[in-house]
Amino acid sequence: MNAVFKRPVSLKPTLTHFCPGCTHGIAHRLIAEAMDELGIVDRTVGIPGVGCCVFLYSYFPIDVLESPHGRAPACATGMKRAQPDKIVFAYQGDGDMAAIGTSEIIHAANRGENITVFFINNSVYGMTGGQMAPTTLLGQQTTTSPYGREFRNEGYPIRMAEMLATLEGVAYSTRVSLHTPKHVNQAKKAVIKGFEMQMNEMGFSVVEMLSTCNTNWRVSPLEALDVIEREMIPYYPLGVFKERTGKDFL
Repeated sequence: MNAVFKRPVSLKPTLTHFCPGCTHGIAHRLIAEAMDELGIVDRTVGIPGVGCCVFLYSYFPIDVLESPHGRAPACATGMKRAQPDKIVFAYQGDGDMAAIGTSEIIHAANRGENITVFFINNSVYGMTGGQMAPTTLLGQQTTTSPYGREFRNEGYPIRMAEMLATLEGVAYSTRVSLHTPKHVNQAKKAVIKGFEMQMNEMGFSVVEMLSTCNTNWRVSPLEALDVIEREMIPYYPLGVFKERTGKDFL
């Protein structure tokens, strides 16, 4: 009998530390499947930020460089420049990338560093207690916005994929979601494209993934999937915001 579903070779048989219902694990699987299909696992280096993503080394049989909070793009820059034959990716949450790491992500993107960044947007600080993140939606309650985010006090949620797409050094910027099988299949194509852009030396790539955090949203795992469809996608539309088709650097 032919196997129709199995664990990717590039994904360790490790018990997850993620909360039940969290879609970080789906993102991990997609990255592993992409490494398998592209045949790059032996030369890939992963650089996680600080947050729920920090235990990257537990899940992938690759070299992993831990970075200070928000500094994954800076560490990835150094790794790629020192080892240009490696495939280097950063894996960051929204608190890590869009808050403390804003400077690092913007300037790495603007320089066109030939790295791939996977950005998990669950609209909240997941690991540290459910605080408001730059991506927290208007009206969304968190431990630091208990009455809901209000634009007069906390400003507006940042659309990172669109913002980064405006920079000349960016080769590929897209937003996908992990809340249905259809969207997971679309997300896998984006993950592969993000790696391929680097392999073809096209420049900086970012794949934003809308993800659940049912623990800090205080809903069930199933309800969290509905939150993405009902609340997140209307503000964070899915799609490709920039895709370089040739080495058209200015």
